[in-house]
Amino acid sequence: MSMATVVKITSPGGSELMQIVQEAVSAPVAGQVQILQTAIGLNYIDIYHRNGLYPLPMPNGLGLEAAGVVQAVGEGVEHLQVGDRVAYGTGPIGAYTSLRNMPANRVCKLPDAISDETAAAMMLKGMTVRYLLRETYTVQAGETILFHAAAGGVGLMACQWAKALGVTVIGTVGSEEKAAIAREHGCDYTINYNTEDVAKRVREITEGRGVPVVYDGVGRATLMGSLDSLQPRGLLVSYGNASGPITHFDLGLLSAKGSLYLTRPTLMTYTATDEAMQENASDLFAMVESGQLQIPIHQRYPLSEVQQAHRDLEGRKTTGTTLLIP
Repeated sequence: MSMATVVKITSPGGSELMQIVQEAVSAPVAGQVQILQTAIGLNYIDIYHRNGLYPLPMPNGLGLEAAGVVQAVGEGVEHLQVGDRVAYGTGPIGAYTSLRNMPANRVCKLPDAISDETAAAMMLKGMTVRYLLRETYTVQAGETILFHAAAGGVGLMACQWAKALGVTVIGTVGSEEKAAIAREHGCDYTINYNTEDVAKRVREITEGRGVPVVYDGVGRATLMGSLDSLQPRGLLVSYGNASGPITHFDLGLLSAKGSLYLTRPTLMTYTATDEAMQENASDLFAMVESGQLQIPIHQRYPLSEVQQAHRDLEGRKTTGTTLLIP
């Protein structure tokens, strides 16, 4: 029996409710591997789980993404062995820990060229970008798209991936500093949503046409601007709620604004089968190994400072990706 340093919550609420405790970890059972974790990814969905927007049974852990080294292998596991460097990005919840047992079929062996930190920073966000750009709406070379929060962790990866596919990217940001970061990562046009009318600028950039797809992880605050940026029969991909959830939506808006489409996808649905998850991860690994996708790690916090990490992410003080180090 080994001991792990674990972040736990006993009720939903603010960042101050996260507690760091020591817990015993038993040997992995059939179908599991035990991972000594070296880096943990921080994602906005962790905040939704913590504050109760996405309810969890209590008490519970937090976190969906990490990387580390296999310490033990349960019966029946064939694709992983002790000493393998591995990562995961689709849970199950409980990644905020130094040591854990994981379902082996949700764990990916890392290529030598990808470091633990890079892997922990890229799995959930990179797999999200992959399904958004290649499945929810298959972007094509020559198209122009709008991506909100372009300087965030998902945004900076999406700008690069879309650029590699020959797509023109319009990105929204909240400051000139963030605009510069987005442009450095392949964003062609930046719009400061604090000082500019997003839809008006999109129309100017596209010579009045609008865009075929808007990727919106912000939610309530950007909804109308997103809809008004779309061309007729365009698609709004609402994949997050950083500004709060969209409720009581009037479907009539979709007809009034041009027979628009609206979808609310999740990574969990797009990686529900083992085959879908491994295919997604393989594409992500290939993009990173090719050099076309750089993973921007801009913040690192000790796991013991998890409360501050959450406060900074919620306060929009971070750019790129953030790691917790056990």
